[in-house]
Amino acid sequence: MTMFKIATYNVNSIRSRLHIVIPWLRENRPDVLCMQETKVEDAKFPAGAFEEAGYHVVFSGEKRYNGVAIASLEKAEGVAFGLEDTEPFDTSRLIRGVFSGISVLNLYVPQGRGIELPQFQYKLQWFVRLRTFLERHYSPDDPLVCCGDLNVAREEIDVHDPKRLLGHADFTPEVWEAFDALTSWGLLDVFRKHHPGEAGQYAFFDYRVPAAVDRGLGWRVDHILATPPLTALSLDCSIDLAPRRAEKPSDHTVMVAEFRDLP
Repeated sequence: MTMFKIATYNVNSIRSRLHIVIPWLRENRPDVLCMQETKVEDAKFPAGAFEEAGYHVVFSGEKRYNGVAIASLEKAEGVAFGLEDTEPFDTSRLIRGVFSGISVLNLYVPQGRGIELPQFQYKLQWFVRLRTFLERHYSPDDPLVCCGDLNVAREEIDVHDPKRLLGHADFTPEVWEAFDALTSWGLLDVFRKHHPGEAGQYAFFDYRVPAAVDRGLGWRVDHILATPPLTALSLDCSIDLAPRRAEKPSDHTVMVAEFRDLP
């Protein structure tokens, strides 16, 4: 049985989180780890630490903000960056490659800040651009994974307090519609396949909320989406809270999916 394990993790500064990322890689050995918010320009990306751990790594970043990277046991094929449409291409928000015949898109969708701000409209348009990108480069019949921090909590069970949080840039009808328009292209929520209707499963816990992890006060804005043929081969998708409980953690933690019997 051929297996493929992929993980996604918003590291909130890769250089500040190496003490978590590298041990996690050594212990869990995913085929692919997609990282967001690396927050470092390419010349200063700590590629050597990944190479010492037995991983290839490709990345696109900028100082202090954004940034995406993919670490992989197998060297990536067909690596490209950005949305490739109209400027800004957002090369530090999208990186793609092919691993063991599976196309992987690592995404850091704009957060939007507030629904009354121009940044929120940019976020909504980003989903439209991403759908066009998928239509241009892929088919729903392809083995494709789209993962990362998508800055959308799609269901009430994806946030700890849906009544109070309604209207947030990550939890509001406008962004749900944008997300649905994207996934209607042919993407399924791998986590929800294995945890249908299950509340309290979160991968983001705000630093500003005391003891947020222990109290279960989180959000699920990180996602692993896949095309139907690949989703059908998924064995599991889970959230590992250990990185969030580590010393000096990111405000996000790791989500992992496993697939079997790959073509």
